[in-house]
Amino acid sequence: MGFYGETINQGRFDALLPVLSEDVVFWFNSGSHKGIAAARQAFEATWAGINDEHYWLEDLVWLSGDEACACCIYRFRWRGMVDGKWIEGGGRGTTVLRREPRGWVIVHEHLSAEPK
Repeated sequence: MGFYGETINQGRFDALLPVLSEDVVFWFNSGSHKGIAAARQAFEATWAGINDEHYWLEDLVWLSGDEACACCIYRFRWRGMVDGKWIEGGGRGTTVLRREPRGWVIVHEHLSAEPK
């Protein structure tokens, strides 16, 4: 998850491709995004609205893992400039990774707001 957390801050979707499965599924508050093309649209739309964004993970817990699959939960945080003002936010996340011939890749990520 370290590479993903560091790379996402570049704001370039192509930099994430080495750690995304072709059939990746992201569930965000903005909707469900299946496959690379849909994921690209979701990420780029988010990045377009936030300048100087910094994203990071906290309290990472690995729930399971073996030679083929792993799953972790965490809290995610971000801060950036939106409409000329610094704001920050975060929530909870779950990521499922699968070992493919090219290495470990994300097959599913679910990010949601903290419960009220």
